[in-house]
Amino acid sequence: MAQIKKTLKYLYIGHDPVSVWFRYGLILFDAVTIVFFVATAHISHGPGITIASMFVGFLILLDFSARLWIARDRRKLFFKIYTLADLVVIVSLMLDPFLSGNLAFLRILRALRLIHSFHLLRDLRRDVQYFRTHEDAVIAAINLLVFVFVTSTAVLVFFIPEDSQTPYIDALYFTMATLTTTGFGDITLDTPGGKLISVFIMVVGVALFVRLAQAIFMPQKVRHKCRSCGLYRHDPDAVHCKHCGEVLRIETGGAS
Repeated sequence: MAQIKKTLKYLYIGHDPVSVWFRYGLILFDAVTIVFFVATAHISHGPGITIASMFVGFLILLDFSARLWIARDRRKLFFKIYTLADLVVIVSLMLDPFLSGNLAFLRILRALRLIHSFHLLRDLRRDVQYFRTHEDAVIAAINLLVFVFVTSTAVLVFFIPEDSQTPYIDALYFTMATLTTTGFGDITLDTPGGKLISVFIMVVGVALFVRLAQAIFMPQKVRHKCRSCGLYRHDPDAVHCKHCGEVLRIETGGAS
């Protein structure tokens, strides 16, 4: 068991190329599962989709268990929002034959896993120049994208009529029109629940959209903690900390 745990630590938190590519592979897996969840959220689950859902749930359970097993502070990791979201997704997938199809939208919560991993962020900062200089904008864009995915799928499952010719497009169209406060009015949610989710989309969506605009138009900073004073944000080409003058060793694409 000790050897298995050592191998998992090597893959999940190691610095070697194999470890880095393993973590990138996990992100690719996350993206594929999100596409699968979106594509199957509004269709009846026959034996094929049910078996596929349970298999995906088993793989996510393995990933969840591995992360929890090797964590230094398991309690802290367990109560992170994306960990709890993974737990909800696992339960909904493993119990797929017994749950109502209306709960399928919960699986889109898996999108919260994207990017929100310290070790993946570290890999991207080291390997991708664009991410290193535009990290705030990239993360803000992903957070907004995740929000749009989740709310669009919730609108699709609970409010879009089944006889719609383009159900997901209608849900996405309504979400974007509400989020941007355009409000064309050709698709409306007249029920109390529909009005409440509209308010939620406007309040949270606008805040995320403003955060993205700020990240794009404000001067970009890289995240690197100064060993002397703890200042966390610096200019991309900084050699010394502006606060205390300490020499910085910000990782670049050419760093070994």
